[in-house]
Amino acid sequence: MKNLKNISILMLTAFAFLLVSSCDDTTDKFVVSETSPVTLSELAISDIELDAANTNNPAITFNWTEADYGQQASVNYSLEISADDSFTNSVIPATVNGNNTITLSVSELNAAAGNAGLNPFEWATLYARVVSNIGTQNGLPVPSNSISFNVYPYFNYVFNDYYLVGNATPDNWNNNANNTPLFRDSENPNLFHFTGYFKGSNGDYNSGRFKVLETRGLWQPQWGVTDNEGSDDIKTSGGIAGNPGTQSNDPGRFGVPTDGYYTFTIDFSTKTYTTQPFDASGITSPASISIQGSSVGTTAMTPLAFDGHIWYATGLHLTPGDVTFLADSATMGSTTSFSGVAIVDGGSIPVIVEDDYDVWYDDLNGRYIMIPLNL
Repeated sequence: MKNLKNISILMLTAFAFLLVSSCDDTTDKFVVSETSPVTLSELAISDIELDAANTNNPAITFNWTEADYGQQASVNYSLEISADDSFTNSVIPATVNGNNTITLSVSELNAAAGNAGLNPFEWATLYARVVSNIGTQNGLPVPSNSISFNVYPYFNYVFNDYYLVGNATPDNWNNNANNTPLFRDSENPNLFHFTGYFKGSNGDYNSGRFKVLETRGLWQPQWGVTDNEGSDDIKTSGGIAGNPGTQSNDPGRFGVPTDGYYTFTIDFSTKTYTTQPFDASGITSPASISIQGSSVGTTAMTPLAFDGHIWYATGLHLTPGDVTFLADSATMGSTTSFSGVAIVDGGSIPVIVEDDYDVWYDDLNGRYIMIPLNL
């Protein structure tokens, strides 16, 4: 029996040794090495004037050498475009897998130029490079050399606009009225603010409610809370949901508990919102507000009857130039196009493209938004 026990122990030890040996076997490991940078070819032309009448035509083709990560695996390539050679605020208009060429249409190149920060109707330099990487996790990214070319973009309105609708707002649930817009942050185009008067629920579960629309007159796309309607208790913060932004059914409703002034903030990048009371006591609206400047002359704005701190001028024709707001005798301005915060002697707001605009101004905080109607 003793010999049998020794034999059993010996067999177990041998099995354990084989198991450890098999775990240390690295012959089947997939090993890749960092590639040398691919070479992006210079373009055949250096000046590209973009034609707004033929947006689907090819505008530019990029070609580069193949990357070598030491394995027979397809490689991902991302085209990166920037307004500076350091690629500080770059955009990626296209990616390909296993191919070493990309063609951008006129509209795609124009959008990339606008997103990179180029002004329309001006010649400016763009820089391009290709970043190679491998695998679903985009591992071992390696940028190529950079090339430059000049481009003359047409105007590209890259922003989204959003409007309030609901029984907490001036137009109730009418989605095709003079719905008040949210004020886009000038530094973060995905962040929106609105400070103004809301009609509260005052104990009625279905009152004091509102949603956010992307287009006046259309119920979709619409944004609200992640809770289903009927279970959407009024909260001061939380996540947002959208149809069709995040789901196929309509989201729940935002809300305020009582009548009063609130600051509503919504961030479409983080999909979150906050609703906080705002103390408007002691803030007196100007007797009049006008919009003036080389783009428009002088036009009086109208205070919203529902909330006298919100002023508007609809369908206002603006030409390239600049505007400011004249609040009684104070000149309120800024330096950012389309949206921002106007302050006393804050500069002139650039108008970079001719169009009809809805212009809104909030005298509680100086926020403004200028929404082109035909772009």
